[in-house]
Amino acid sequence: MPTMYENSNFIKEAIEEDLKSGRFKTVHTRFPPEPNGYLHIGHAKAICIDFGMAETFGGKTNLRYDDTNPVKEDTEYVDAIKEDIHWLGFDWEDREFYASDYFEQLYQWAEQLILQGDAYVDDLSADEIREYRGTLTEPGKNSPYRDRSVEENLDLFRRMKNGEFPDGSRVLRAKIDMSSGNINMRDPVMYRILHATHHRTGDTWCIYPMYDFAHGQSDSIEGITHSLCDLAYEAHRPLYDWFVEKLGIFHPRQIEFSRLNLTYTILSKRFLKMMVDNKHVNGWDDPRMPTLCGMRRRGFTSEAIRDFIEKVGVAKNESIVDVSLLEHCVRDQLNATANRVMAVLNPLKLIIDNYPEEQVEELEAINNPEDENAGTRSIPFSKILYIEQEDFMEDPPKKYFRLSPGNEVRLRYGYYVKCTHAVKDENGEVIEVHCTYDPETRGGYSPDGRKVKGTIHWVSAENALDAEVRLYDRLFSKPDPDNTEEGETFLDYLNPDSLTILTKCKVEPSLMAAQPGDRFQFERQGYFCMDLDSKPNQLIFNRTVGLRDSWAKISQNS
Repeated sequence: MPTMYENSNFIKEAIEEDLKSGRFKTVHTRFPPEPNGYLHIGHAKAICIDFGMAETFGGKTNLRYDDTNPVKEDTEYVDAIKEDIHWLGFDWEDREFYASDYFEQLYQWAEQLILQGDAYVDDLSADEIREYRGTLTEPGKNSPYRDRSVEENLDLFRRMKNGEFPDGSRVLRAKIDMSSGNINMRDPVMYRILHATHHRTGDTWCIYPMYDFAHGQSDSIEGITHSLCDLAYEAHRPLYDWFVEKLGIFHPRQIEFSRLNLTYTILSKRFLKMMVDNKHVNGWDDPRMPTLCGMRRRGFTSEAIRDFIEKVGVAKNESIVDVSLLEHCVRDQLNATANRVMAVLNPLKLIIDNYPEEQVEELEAINNPEDENAGTRSIPFSKILYIEQEDFMEDPPKKYFRLSPGNEVRLRYGYYVKCTHAVKDENGEVIEVHCTYDPETRGGYSPDGRKVKGTIHWVSAENALDAEVRLYDRLFSKPDPDNTEEGETFLDYLNPDSLTILTKCKVEPSLMAAQPGDRFQFERQGYFCMDLDSKPNQLIFNRTVGLRDSWAKISQNS
């Protein structure tokens, strides 16, 4: 995989400056997910930056799970995160760590801060702490428990650790400044009581460090030189600095970048979990989800996602990226790599009246015109074919170049055929189209030089395989579903047409050999991926993305 971030950006420049000044001798980054959900496309940006910057400077990257909240964490998420990072093309080698590995050290540091007079046990409730914290415009006020003696604080904290007090009855807070303009510095909570079983430490602990206390110190323990975070953590940086300075330990440098925001997309893990739990989608790997496992199931490639992240770039200011750019990257990559096949999604029977009754020809078809090494395949051609319903109109408008009475079209890789008539059912619906073929036009060319304007795809009825095709569209109908109107939630903007299931599709017989995860271009239709639920006798394909590239047109016109 090529090294990312060859072009300059502000993070790369900052790291170069640190190496030049001697602040750090090497580059050591980390990707620190909380194992409380599946990774999504926003995490992909962080992964590419964390691993990509380290690769650029010949450094290392750790994978560290910030597992400080046993109530919301699960080994299912731990395993899924590892799978997704590997799928993206990155490897942390033997550097897999957990914040829970450091619980004992973090506890000792908490005691150190108490002994220094920099932390205290507070008996205020969570609501009272919020009330005392103040607002963005008004300073907070000191807790009545703020001036407890070191001895009393130490005794209470140890008893918290020993499980003497119920959940929520006490917390440990840093003693900083309740009048600070930065709310994160107004005596933040360091530890809370949680009698909950942890996925790694079991019931060893009944107090757990808050993310803000564990995060910076974990970076320090691991010798992380550059803590690369999204802008949401910019206001937390003074707190991380305060902790490591008070403790007198190794001081990483935190640099913030803008998170990824996409149109028609929700990237809140809490909201994504809500959709899963409430069955608005079919699990975390639903192909409509922006999760990496969902995108993988839909047929997105890791190469396309990395290309997209590279194109988005590294910026300091928040912005919203058009999801069409992501679709463009996927389409561009699949165009180069996906084999072409023929599939009819809404079949209509086409009968060639003058074609020999029992004859079956094998026609040669190109697998991928973009890849000369992809070779060719053989597809059967017979008297009765399936074509798309939309490829026939009894009374067509102007500039309709497909099949209509008296009109001639080219069958892809096959022959010229001219429509003679159509057969309808009792409801007046067309159920068969009849035509004649020109035997001299095999391969799609006429010896007399006559031209046809339309080319349509087809599948031999006798040889066709039945398939289910799932047409996925954007999950939300509103470009910014986070921006809700009064009285509404993001759920009100779910797109009712985000999934259409077609059950009577016909595909060419070569797809019998396809395996779940294989990607194809269905000619004239789009790019599709065989679904994980697919079986030899029950073929299922997911539409990855259509053929039309609206983003490319937009970019050309801008």
